[in-house]
Amino acid sequence: MTTDASEAPLPTMTIVFESLFGSTRHVAEAIAAGVRETTPVTVMPVVDAPALTECDVLVVGAPTHVHSLSGPASRAEAERWARDPGKDLRFEGDSRTTGVREWIDSRPSARIGYVTFDTRVDMPRIFTGSAASAISKRLRKQGLHEVLPSESFLVDKDSHLLPPELDRARRWGRAIASTVAAPALRETRGKR
Repeated sequence: MTTDASEAPLPTMTIVFESLFGSTRHVAEAIAAGVRETTPVTVMPVVDAPALTECDVLVVGAPTHVHSLSGPASRAEAERWARDPGKDLRFEGDSRTTGVREWIDSRPSARIGYVTFDTRVDMPRIFTGSAASAISKRLRKQGLHEVLPSESFLVDKDSHLLPPELDRARRWGRAIASTVAAPALRETRGKR
């Protein structure tokens, strides 16, 4: 019996994110809204993510800190920034908990592959670095396949998202869902 690719079940998607001041969380939620229009999706902060995520596509995002992923020291520094009354920041994280850097060491899995995103200051990437690139590099080293190139969503110098970024994140979520629903990728899932 031949099964039409259009009859195959929709791929499952999990979005795991780290957010310190809320911008990356807002982006993750906007991406999920775009994905959810056509594809089932689960969204969770990294502190709640299981060690091994079983899904078809894993979407991972984090804020860019010191040109890469946050670590215990940069999370502690972010917590100090939020206590500064001169800054308009609310710290959402806990500097003592696991971030995306540490979570990736638990070897998450995804049957089809992964997509990464980050938030970073609105400057040329050569000056800011990219957490998404660091995430992608670490997931590739673990044998996972990149489904789409990473994406950066921009914040101002005070870590607030720029106005068009949430709409752009929703559109990108739709693009992710469309890409992973393509028959060629869905067939790949069956062969793994």
